[in-house]
Amino acid sequence: MKRLTQDLTNEVAKVVVGYEETISGALIALAAGGHVLLEGVPGIAKTTLSKTIAHSIGVDFGRIQFTQDLLPSDITGHMYFNQETRKFEIRKGPVFTELLLADEINRAPPKTQSALLEAMQEKQVTIEGNTLPLSEVFTVLATLNPVETEGVYPLPEAQVDRFMLKLTMPYPNPDDEIVILNLKSLVEEQAQPVMSKEDVLELRKLAFNVHADFSVLEYIKNIAQTTREAEDVVLGLSPRGGIHLLQTAKAHALMSGRSYVIPDDVKAMAHKVIDHRLIVSPEYELGGGTVSGLTEEVLSKVPVPKESAGTGKRKQ
Repeated sequence: MKRLTQDLTNEVAKVVVGYEETISGALIALAAGGHVLLEGVPGIAKTTLSKTIAHSIGVDFGRIQFTQDLLPSDITGHMYFNQETRKFEIRKGPVFTELLLADEINRAPPKTQSALLEAMQEKQVTIEGNTLPLSEVFTVLATLNPVETEGVYPLPEAQVDRFMLKLTMPYPNPDDEIVILNLKSLVEEQAQPVMSKEDVLELRKLAFNVHADFSVLEYIKNIAQTTREAEDVVLGLSPRGGIHLLQTAKAHALMSGRSYVIPDDVKAMAHKVIDHRLIVSPEYELGGGTVSGLTEEVLSKVPVPKESAGTGKRKQ
């Protein structure tokens, strides 16, 4: 499975040049069964990344462009009266896909944003009392533009917490940009399918079964509690956030070729899982503090468990 995931990473990297860490993070979320926030300025290849991942794993791709006038029913669907059958029927919305790109999600008001909540958490959609299941591999990649502040709405905490990871896509470095410029056509360049939907489900099963010793669970618990007790934190890591940290650490271990979690797996995923969930005090921000810096402080304070080599189990 490590070779298969490496093939997938390499295939996506052929099209999305210079973002190996972002690609790896997105695939870890896919293996862990979670959703992703992608932050980056326009033209960075966020849409290309989403389409390429969908094509590489052989799943349906859908896109919703979030705007101020977008309605919840524009996402989920609605009931309509069919003149031919003389019956009310359901017209499914674009959420009924397998990999959904929620483009510029913070441009829609909170009520519209919340239309994704049930779909993200329960993998189902309710339309006027009718509950319809979504695909087993349903995954949301939502994009944010960090520059624009006009005409945008902050994501509600309840929705932010449902995103397993937040990944940042900066500008490419000069060498990678030369490679991008040399590509014949970003539109025509396509990755080849290297996995199937069944492979994704098997990958998730394997990730779920990766062993996490009690010491690792305790380590994650201590990290979560330390964020809640920090003086400058208004909102710390939720229990769901702790679960997501464990799930991504398991997926990271699996993609590293191990069947057990070590503390380094937790550390590798900590910022991606924690940073977007923390709310710090205004005084802390005015003093030059950052959420990332606070997460780093937390990680430096929490004792790291000692593991016995090759087992992932705590030394006695």
